[in-house]
Amino acid sequence: MKKWIIMLLTVVFGVLSLTGCSDSDTASSGEKDGKVEITYGFWDKKQVPAIEEIIKLFNEKYPDIEVKTEITPYGQYFQKLETAATGGALPDVLWMNGAHVVQYAEGKVILPLSEMAEKDNYSLDNYPESLIDLYTVDGDIYGIPKDYDTTGLWYNKKIFDEAGVSYPDETWDWEKLKEVAKQLTDEEKGIWGYAALMGNQGGYYDFIWQNGGYIISEDGKSVGFDKPEAIEALEYNVSFIKEGLSPTQAQMTETAASELFSSGKIAMMFDGPWMVPEYKKNPDLNVAVVPQGKKRAVSIHGLSNVISSNTNHKEEAWKFVQFLGSKEAAEVFAKTGTVIPAYDGTQDAWKESVPNLNLQAFIDGADYSVPLPSVKNTGEIWQYETDVLKKAWSEEISIEEAAEELAKKANEALAK
Repeated sequence: MKKWIIMLLTVVFGVLSLTGCSDSDTASSGEKDGKVEITYGFWDKKQVPAIEEIIKLFNEKYPDIEVKTEITPYGQYFQKLETAATGGALPDVLWMNGAHVVQYAEGKVILPLSEMAEKDNYSLDNYPESLIDLYTVDGDIYGIPKDYDTTGLWYNKKIFDEAGVSYPDETWDWEKLKEVAKQLTDEEKGIWGYAALMGNQGGYYDFIWQNGGYIISEDGKSVGFDKPEAIEALEYNVSFIKEGLSPTQAQMTETAASELFSSGKIAMMFDGPWMVPEYKKNPDLNVAVVPQGKKRAVSIHGLSNVISSNTNHKEEAWKFVQFLGSKEAAEVFAKTGTVIPAYDGTQDAWKESVPNLNLQAFIDGADYSVPLPSVKNTGEIWQYETDVLKKAWSEEISIEEAAEELAKKANEALAK
């Protein structure tokens, strides 16, 4: 994890005490022409049309609250938040992901919402329980879920048809995935049966959970990468590369697996619903539920809307966050086909937005999903995963060696 986190948490306390958090601070630039102006920070410009429509609907209900959007590309988003937090200038409402919520909650950079939700009888039962758990820190909810994503097994129908192989379905397990990958791999045509991605969400995390393993222990004090269940899952993942059924790590670094898949060079790969806008353009592609191991399990992650602790308009920000988490807002996101809305009962509209794809596979995944790990040192651990596991994926070291090294570094991070 970047060293700025420590600095951030230290400085923020001082900043908040200087700037104050009162809703009645009329000196704030948020007062404009008799209206209260709040800012909304996020990173995905593809969602701007939907967000603008939601703000329009919000203003029909709350005409005296003006919402100004601030878009920052994801690569710079959290770096910008660092600077804004230390300067007391965070957006009033902003997107948050699971990897950072504990840091920002424990650093008192964002507000707990449980008390406000209880006061207004705002039900949290309208969202997947795993997402509520993801954004709960020390018993308090800090983010209202906006959307979510699980994992699906994307496949190329044309490759299956030409090989005379049936499409993937819910009966598939690890053995079947390997068997079909062998059938579809065609060295002469340059086709690999499967892409063994070195990614945690939609990759080795899913396999570890399916094999009965864990990533971080329930008490948050240790990782499970060096446990037999995890080692076996990692070995299974890398076996596709060793057996020539998947592009190598170097090949997938040179050309993204998603590009190889789209161009018909890969028959199957794990990927998420965020690829729907791109993959829906290719009539050869579809998606099924992921194969199961000892049990069914997939990663689930989703964004939430949070409120900055240094907002001068807490009441107005909370009204906006409630509206962003409403069924009305979810239906706007659903019809765009870009994200799976988190509000229960609105996913069908998202599914129907692209009827040629089996998007139900992602919705079903929520029933057996496991939240991405979220601890204060998540970012640091993720970096260790990348640095260490790429050596195993490149066959420079064995899985056992990588697992031991990764567990040692990750446990040291958790002990800080």
